[in-house]
Order: sequence, then structure tokens, then C-alpha cells
Amino acid sequence: MIITFEGIEGSGKSLHIKNVAKYLKNKKISFIKLREPGGSKNSEKIRKLILNNKSNFNKYTDLFLYFASRSENIEKIIIKNYQKKVILIDRFTDSTLAYQHYGMGISKKIVENINKYLLKKIKINFTFLNIVNEKNLKKRLLKRKRLNRYDKFKHTFYKKVQKGFIHQAKLNSNKYLIVNSNIKIEDNKRIIINKINKILHI
Repeated sequence: MIITFEGIEGSGKSLHIKNVAKYLKNKKISFIKLREPGGSKNSEKIRKLILNNKSNFNKYTDLFLYFASRSENIEKIIIKNYQKKVILIDRFTDSTLAYQHYGMGISKKIVENINKYLLKKIKINFTFLNIVNEKNLKKRLLKRKRLNRYDKFKHTFYKKVQKGFIHQAKLNSNKYLIVNSNIKIEDNKRIIINKINKILHI
């Protein structure tokens, strides 16, 4: 199975994917965990380029760098483990749509067509979409020791991106769980693990 964790900055997705990985390890369930951008060796090099505060790529260069990172991950990691292990991904195709289409205004058709071309028969089985309000987003970003280029957008941008995520989730609601990260972390950990148990029939 491919299980993705999506959401804007400060939404708790990275924390929850780590918790799920720890849970699967304890249950001795075979899995791999990766992030986007990043993951494979070459994808991590691309990640540094994209998120570097000195980078000032235009929105199309950004888009194609994200796709380059995904292409490397699919070839080097995902295809080899697909239908053999549980694959946990911190950001995937929904992030490209939410940020590059809903946030930056790039044609939805371009994003969807390249995603389809790269993924081919690979299917995402379930997505945890983490949402956060403006107050908690600001508070959590302030706690970060280092901010990358994508941590520094105006709140209006994050608002558009989050709306895009929610719109995508509503199009296929049976394959999404919207996680309200404004409530207690422990409550969400429990909700997510309960859902993982159902998805994986644990």
C-alpha cells in the first residue's frame, strides 16, 4: 500500500508519519518511509536546490524540479517496493497540485498529466490530510530553528494551498482522512493509528 501524509507547513504531517513508522516497526510490518522533495540520493540533492533560501526559481522551474525529484523516487525506491511493502510518503502528488496549481496558478492539466505519466500504474491507497489554522501555523513556524524558502510565504498563499488540499480530498473522500491538527496531538495520533489498523487490517 501507498499511504501519503499531506498538508501545509506546521500541520503536523511529518510528526504523524514518524509516529506511524514507529508503530509499524513495533508491529514488525515491512515498510519504507520517504519524503518529497527528497527520498532517494538524487532527490535529496534536488530538495536542497528547491528549499534553499538563496534560490529564486520561477514557478515552472519549481514545478519541474519537484517532478524530477519524484521521477528519481519512483525509479529508485517506489517501483522496487510497490506491492511488497507499505510505502509511507511525506508529501506526494497532492502537494504538487495544492502548491503549484491552487497556490501558484499553474494549469491543473499540466500537473495532472505529468503526475499520470510518472506514476503510470502506481496508485495511492490512502491519504491523511492534516489541516491547521492561521494562529497555530504562525506559532509552529516561529518555533522552527531554520526556515526554508517554502516556510516564508504570506498566509494568503497557505490559505489557498490548504483550500486546494481540501478540495482534492472532497473529490475522493473515501480515500482521505482530514486530520484537524488544531486539537491535541495525542488525540490525532490515536485517530491516525486506528485508521492505519483498519487500512492494513492489523
